[in-house]
Amino acid sequence: MPLDTLISGANVVLPGGQATVDVGVADGKIAGIYIPEEAPEAHETIDATGLTMIPGLIDVHSHHREPGFTHKEDILSVTRACAAGGVTTTVAMPNVFPVPNRIDVLEQMFDLYDAKAVVDWNINPAGTLKEEIPSMAETGVIAFKVFMVVDTGRDYPHMPGIGVHDHGELFAIMEACAAADVPLMVHPHDQALMDHIEQKFWDRGERDAEAYAKAYAAHDGVIWDSAIGTLLRLQRATGVRLHLLHVQTKGSVEMIRDAKRRGQRVSAEINPWALFLGNEWENIEKLGSYALSYWVPKVNDEALWEGLRDGTIDLVSTDHAPHTREEKEPGWTDGWKAHTGTPSTQFYLRMLLDAVNRGQISLERVVEATSAAPARVFGMGAKGKIEPGADADLVLVDLEASATITDGEVLSKMGHTPYAGRTFTGLPVRTIVRGQTVFSDNEVVGRPGIGRMAKRTTDREAVDAHA
Repeated sequence: MPLDTLISGANVVLPGGQATVDVGVADGKIAGIYIPEEAPEAHETIDATGLTMIPGLIDVHSHHREPGFTHKEDILSVTRACAAGGVTTTVAMPNVFPVPNRIDVLEQMFDLYDAKAVVDWNINPAGTLKEEIPSMAETGVIAFKVFMVVDTGRDYPHMPGIGVHDHGELFAIMEACAAADVPLMVHPHDQALMDHIEQKFWDRGERDAEAYAKAYAAHDGVIWDSAIGTLLRLQRATGVRLHLLHVQTKGSVEMIRDAKRRGQRVSAEINPWALFLGNEWENIEKLGSYALSYWVPKVNDEALWEGLRDGTIDLVSTDHAPHTREEKEPGWTDGWKAHTGTPSTQFYLRMLLDAVNRGQISLERVVEATSAAPARVFGMGAKGKIEPGADADLVLVDLEASATITDGEVLSKMGHTPYAGRTFTGLPVRTIVRGQTVFSDNEVVGRPGIGRMAKRTTDREAVDAHA
């Protein structure tokens, strides 16, 4: 029988290296990889001559805002942005309302994604109710998420039900996740140290966005390193598969590298803001809270890039965090009143491809960090690679095309990006989800409801073998 689609002429990044081959698709899967001109017939042929094919990106850390905060983002808008950016699987964070820390709330969110998503998806529920972890784990979620912050009772962004700073409670959550054999993602944070550090800024009358940036980066990022040191020790005691978010200091990279040498079951991620935005003080001065996320002083730059290149930092995820201008503007006078976080899901592939063109990282390592490693670490066995039998999640990129990002092309509901005015070389030109084109010719063509849940399926032995 003919293939559904044949993609011909591209330079394809395969698990074993790059090659100019034809890729056949049937029933949403990669049916075969063929020597040019030797492929079977197909109902549709896509001429990809001059382009490079990579696996679809898997973003395991993205804030989608639905339900509860759809004034700034929703499932449809964020998955459209994903399609335009080459992201074929996106995973939602639990700081929404109601908080998905119970099976009934989680299943209600599944229904929303089934109806609205343009790309494949999953949800990281909050692992704050230990008794709910076993039933939620059975649904196929890829991980649980905990914010290592004190539960202050605020409505946003750290609403009740997602924050745990008590070390005994964290230990118990780790034990429960280990028993369920599902990874635990943690946003590291040392609340006691932060309380002390920020009070000194306030006592001096320093509260603007620049003060906020300096406070969180103070003492070489002690609030991050202290938290990660604690988490690594708790992981060693419980055996949980720990995934560390927001790696941004040289000290954290060194601790993670040492933990891996000891054989600990730990993975880590870096976010685009740490490499392309918050690492330049000029951006903080110019954009204020629009550039925060966090400030990453230049002293950390080489350690972060080296950690990404050598695999100490396993993967890149966006920490996509859209906010309206009204929520960012207060930061000019009080950085603590502005909502923290920056959006990037539509544009981070461009940034990484530009880094490839500048010789900062190899294309193969970008593919590993954005596709293969997320699939492997979180047990999505059918995704993240171009080989027969895998899901046909594919992105065609033009490594030579340059474009300047503008607010006008932003598909997220907040309608702006801190990367506006920046020019990057390397563009996604076509995105395919399980054989269906969802983005082509600068237009999102995927329909709501195309996306399916990308469940965790790989067992412990298979994951550990590749750790």
